[in-house]
Amino acid sequence: MFYHLLYPLRDYISAFNIFRYITFRTAYATFTSLLICFVLGPILIRMLRDRGIVNGIRADTPKRHAGKRGTPTMGGIIIIIAVVVPTLLWADLTNKYILITVLATCWLGLMGFMDDYFRIVKDKPAGLVGRYKIAGQAALGLAIGAILLAFPEDPAIATKITVPFFKNVLPDLGIFYIPFVILVITGASNAVNLADGLDGLAIGMFVFAAAAFAGLTYVTGNARFSEYLNIQYLSHAGELTIFCGSLVGASLGFLWFNAHPAKIFMGDTGSLALGGALGTIAVLIKKEVLLAIVGGIFVVEALSVIIQVVSFRLAGRKVFRMAPLHHHFELMNVPESRLVIRFWVIAALLAMLTLSTLKLR
Repeated sequence: MFYHLLYPLRDYISAFNIFRYITFRTAYATFTSLLICFVLGPILIRMLRDRGIVNGIRADTPKRHAGKRGTPTMGGIIIIIAVVVPTLLWADLTNKYILITVLATCWLGLMGFMDDYFRIVKDKPAGLVGRYKIAGQAALGLAIGAILLAFPEDPAIATKITVPFFKNVLPDLGIFYIPFVILVITGASNAVNLADGLDGLAIGMFVFAAAAFAGLTYVTGNARFSEYLNIQYLSHAGELTIFCGSLVGASLGFLWFNAHPAKIFMGDTGSLALGGALGTIAVLIKKEVLLAIVGGIFVVEALSVIIQVVSFRLAGRKVFRMAPLHHHFELMNVPESRLVIRFWVIAALLAMLTLSTLKLR
């Protein structure tokens, strides 16, 4: 909104020319996200607690989690508002990538909200039926894949993906491109959801992933940087830096209230939306494989659940004491704060590794 209102006035007030710079708008989108979280956080926490929308303790979590009972949940509402509003205020709303990402975030946020609503308000422990959740995520991936094929920015690479560390390796997925998009978005959304099990764990790791993708979107949408780094230049990708800045600001703002001991949990409302948003961005800028690196902990968390289920069904035994992986370490008596910080450190290292791949090619 600010971009469309103020930038056209640059011929009359030269100071408004600053709105042309993505870095300026990203910085202020990040600050706006933080401000929204700080203002809305206490209000929503009080509102959710007054309405009894609080966390229950699932049977498949360690006993030490009993102390978390009664903590307000569905805090993802704050995150979605703090991501979408600054993006609408500071981004170029004629940019198709911005519109796709905002819609994907809201769609998955709505699905997460329905899951939380059924589980907490309607007292249905399973929440939204799993097949409906997967169907909704797959429908989103199908729609985004179809749009990208119907209106590609660069038809020459429409169905191709990039491979880290290799400049000229661009596998063409052909007819399998849309299923691949569905897999990336669905997988990313569910991976963040599975990692959301300790105070500050998922949101803290997500900060590093979102910051790394802010760098990736910026260089991908900058002709000079993309030429220097020998990566695909996508002119629409630059605006996504503003969206990533909003993700960083919203994540930091929510972490303020979600750090141990948490005053609020994001619930599926936040985790599905955040994971899906990052997956969508990865697809749009052709950095799907890098998503698996920057979100390495999320991937491992998801794999631990898959391994546990497969092992138990096929061999009747468990590989981990409890899945996802963070519960395994909990049962090894690793203090929660120490476990969370160690996962953050690994997430930070993976983010740096991801950015280094741009030059190590």
